[in-house]
Amino acid sequence: MARGRTSDDEDKAARAGLAAALRVGGGILQAGGAALDAVEAAVRVLEDDPAFNAGRGAVFTTAGTHELDAAIMDGATRCAGAVAGVTRTRNPVSLARAVMRGSKHVMLVGSGADDFARQQGVEQVDPSYFSTEQRRAQLERMHGRFDSGVKFGTVGAVARDITGRLAAATSTGGLTGKRPGRVGDTPVIGAGTYADDRACAVSATGSGEYYLRVGVAHEICARVRLLGETVQAAADAVQAETHALGGDGGVIVVAPDGTPAWSFTTPGMYRGLLRDCNAPVVAIYGDE
Repeated sequence: MARGRTSDDEDKAARAGLAAALRVGGGILQAGGAALDAVEAAVRVLEDDPAFNAGRGAVFTTAGTHELDAAIMDGATRCAGAVAGVTRTRNPVSLARAVMRGSKHVMLVGSGADDFARQQGVEQVDPSYFSTEQRRAQLERMHGRFDSGVKFGTVGAVARDITGRLAAATSTGGLTGKRPGRVGDTPVIGAGTYADDRACAVSATGSGEYYLRVGVAHEICARVRLLGETVQAAADAVQAETHALGGDGGVIVVAPDGTPAWSFTTPGMYRGLLRDCNAPVVAIYGDE
């Protein structure tokens, strides 16, 4: 996501998708809606947009298939739902919320998650729906080689609503050329997704194997809650720790008072911010 490596069309598509997600999620908050509804709605917009690696436009496994992961968490109750390796659900974030709301579990995977989606009436599609020529070309360029540092557009949202409640949601297709059955940090509560009204809400993207090992999302929340750090200081500290181990990526964070933060160790990160009545901010590159 460095300048000169992103085409004008890719730049415009990403910015348009981010702006659309802000409008939808922000509209819910501005109407007095719940943070949990806002993050789900915003992520659904991005899952439907082939410019991002979630839902339609998800990357391919080495087997030429799509395996989708998502999670959502309510900061007030710390209730959470997650799914991994789903293959037919149009909006995995909504299936994650169905797991949270309609089961006694936190995470469902593979065929069990697919079965649950059908039972809950969550919209299903043919697996070909997720495929795009751009993602297929990326797989072909990999030539069967898996590189845990290659990442494309995992999506997420964090929000604070008018009552002060926080929520976080994240969704991804994973890594291009991943082994079938691989699961990264996105659906793991505390790694790629976490929300706690006592601290902050976090959604992460990056080198999943490293974000899992650090427990990035929970570590940020813990530093805020136990050390009294600002969300920016906590995010930067955990990002630095993860980077020192060899993992790159980024996080978006929001505090209980609405203070936002983002931190990334890559040349750029898709990101957007809508706060109160201020104009929306959309950015990609590190110098923005």
